[in-house]
Amino acid sequence: MFDRVAPRYDALNRILSGGRDVGWRRRAIALARLGSREVALDVGVGTGDVAFGLLDASDPSARVIGVDVSPLMLEAARRRAEGRGERRFAALLATVDGLPFADASFDRVVAGFAVRNFSDLALGLREMRRVLRTGGRAVILELSTPPNPLIGVAYRLYFHRLSPLIAATLGGDAAAYRYLPRSVAAFPNADGVAERMRAAGFARVRYERLNLGIAAIHVGEA
Repeated sequence: MFDRVAPRYDALNRILSGGRDVGWRRRAIALARLGSREVALDVGVGTGDVAFGLLDASDPSARVIGVDVSPLMLEAARRRAEGRGERRFAALLATVDGLPFADASFDRVVAGFAVRNFSDLALGLREMRRVLRTGGRAVILELSTPPNPLIGVAYRLYFHRLSPLIAATLGGDAAAYRYLPRSVAAFPNADGVAERMRAAGFARVRYERLNLGIAAIHVGEA
């Protein structure tokens, strides 16, 4: 599915979110900014929006490694790196269920709109914690469920009914955008994600809701 949506992924995200996803990523990147010679792991790197934004915002000596399960997403990220002349980025085909890195390998672990797609959320979060160095930070940006019931009704109407139609009209994969609201509905709310991060071993876990709670940024430390 992610291979199918890769060619139009960025454009449709901008349209379906009304451009709000740009600001959400900017806020997450600010919380994950890297210092001198620090290294981040971007889990579910996709086409690289978070990874390249993080490199732009961080110390020039910082590096980012991105992993994803979609070869076409990784191909798109590599093309972007080549177009930028970016040598501080590397991409690897891998699953979060068994990250191919030693314990305490990274100063940051970031994930943008990827965590709700984990086949095993608890295991994926434990793996993210495992590869994080002491004093490091995980920053997770994810779609969420608005806490206000009235806003939730409008949100579900848009997500379940309108967004697949818009995606199909614009040449996207309607089936993939029907999966999107189902994945959000099955995903824990912001409090639930925070609880699971604590259970995975993260300390000082906190979160902030964005745009009335339709998205949230979670932060946890090692």
